[in-house]
Amino acid sequence: MSATKDFPRPGRRTDKVDRASMVRVDQAGEFGAVRIYAGQLAVMGDRHPYGRLIAGMAAQEERHRAAFDALIARRGVRPTAIHPIWNVAGFALGAVTAAMGPKAAMACTAAIETEIDLHYEEQLQQLGEDDPELSALIRDFQAEEVEHRDAAIAHGAQQAPAYPLLSGAIRLGCRAAIALSKRV
Repeated sequence: MSATKDFPRPGRRTDKVDRASMVRVDQAGEFGAVRIYAGQLAVMGDRHPYGRLIAGMAAQEERHRAAFDALIARRGVRPTAIHPIWNVAGFALGAVTAAMGPKAAMACTAAIETEIDLHYEEQLQQLGEDDPELSALIRDFQAEEVEHRDAAIAHGAQQAPAYPLLSGAIRLGCRAAIALSKRV
């Protein structure tokens, strides 16, 4: 008896890429990032030494969100149904980490941007060259997310109290948010 199943081989895609899910989760993530920075700025204010840095990152995230909003509208993609949760959760995460101190706020940014870098890289691998418009957006935004992570580390993220625990918890939450926003 011979097996007729075509087993996956390296370099071969075995499942269809769900671009609508990608756009949905990326828009939700960028919206969440905007809300995190809004929470941090609400606590720290723009006069804090890190205020200008956070405001600059927030402006980039707002540009990312606007681009994904436009893509959602153009492609007729349903946004995530749990948008209201990300509105509150993002702001709360930003406010709480800022209240813990500026290094905790930077730890939050470093943790989230680490996960987003991995998430965007996975999406780029899945897309290959099949969707140049989406790939270009993701690639551009990924580079800025890496800049945010590196800036956060340079500004003391790893010196935050209980950094490994804080970073691990935030990264886990980020992965859960990604998984939920893909589907719901």
